[in-house]
Amino acid sequence: MAWRDADRSHRDPLRHALASDFQETTFTGDADFQMATFTSRVLFGRTTFTGDADLYGATFLDDATFDGARFETASKLGPLACGGTVALDGAVFDVPVTLEIAARAVSLTGARWVSKATLRLRYAELNLSDAVLEYPVTVTAHPKPFPLSGETVSEGELTGRDDGVRLTSVSGVDTAYLALYDIDLSACRFAGAVHLDQLRVDGWCTFAAAPVGWDRRFPWRWSRRRALAEEHDWRARSRRWSCGWAVPPQDAPVLRPAVLAALYRQLRKGLEDGKNEPGAADFYFGECEMRRHDKDNTFLAERILLTGYWALSGYGLRASRALAWLGTAMTATVAALMLWGLPADDPKPEITGRQVEAGQAVTLTTDTPDARNPTDRLIERMTTERFEKSLRVVINSVVFRSSGQNLTTAGTYSEMASRLMEPVLLGFAVLAIRNRVKR
Repeated sequence: MAWRDADRSHRDPLRHALASDFQETTFTGDADFQMATFTSRVLFGRTTFTGDADLYGATFLDDATFDGARFETASKLGPLACGGTVALDGAVFDVPVTLEIAARAVSLTGARWVSKATLRLRYAELNLSDAVLEYPVTVTAHPKPFPLSGETVSEGELTGRDDGVRLTSVSGVDTAYLALYDIDLSACRFAGAVHLDQLRVDGWCTFAAAPVGWDRRFPWRWSRRRALAEEHDWRARSRRWSCGWAVPPQDAPVLRPAVLAALYRQLRKGLEDGKNEPGAADFYFGECEMRRHDKDNTFLAERILLTGYWALSGYGLRASRALAWLGTAMTATVAALMLWGLPADDPKPEITGRQVEAGQAVTLTTDTPDARNPTDRLIERMTTERFEKSLRVVINSVVFRSSGQNLTTAGTYSEMASRLMEPVLLGFAVLAIRNRVKR
């Protein structure tokens, strides 16, 4: 049934349940579908609402399609519940509007907001691809059923499902005016969006996580961090890096590491501007990872430098890794000093001169002989006294201090290497802790 160019103010819920095709209809007055129940798919494609679109308490048991609809003066849509998909693809909202929808999915591909808008959703998978935002648009997950005249909107088949909101795509969107609150972004595709550095991500917004546990390539282990769905796609398609990463959809585009690095960089800046420094740290890790794997735009020397930075401290973000390397280096230096660095005995000053006749001046030279390497067996050098001396030398070297201990030639070079490497590793650990706790 198609009704066109008429005033459609109705108040009979049963009639609402029977009517399902309103395509290309123009509602010249208020469209009153308050408390209506639609038992089959409802089509409002290319419909124009010149007045209010009153869907207060409306229930759709199947899909509700508003593709290409225009809302000229409607300031509120809902609250309503839909057991299927609410499709608002290409819809135009001319005035400030609030959408309150509980549905399995909400599609706003190509939708346009000429004024500010607030989307309060429940249960929905939201698609914002190619949406046009000319003013601030806020998307939030509503924590409780929508109130309705002292009761709540009947959510029907939706009850028992996860009531969170999952954003699937912002591709093609200028996100400078977009703010997200308490949204699941683990499957969201950001590629193709612009001004991601101005995207507001607040509340309990969650991103995809890197796989945890040990990889088959012992001893490598994936670091626990937040990641983008696009990185999951890229790694899953790589035979070398695919272990544990989510398999991408068949139609997911193949992105190069340089593109992923740019996505991470922009999102990181947005989080930093929002004072979410610990959250931005994970995106810095992802950016460096993509640069390290980018053979097209990153020079070999830079990739080697990034690999070393990753291995020693996880790009300055993994304090445990830096401390593990520091402990390893200190243990190795202590062992080297115990075995080869400490002399057999502390050298004592010697005075040399010539015997002269009485009354003549005597010239004597005081010299400290070179330290002598120990000659006993290696196992016999592992004593408590030598361990204590070696440990004192190493601890001093961590803070750039000289121990003042006489050392053999091998011990001198070991101490020099220790004084160069170990303070750097300590600095990496301090930097990593700082990056995780700063605000």
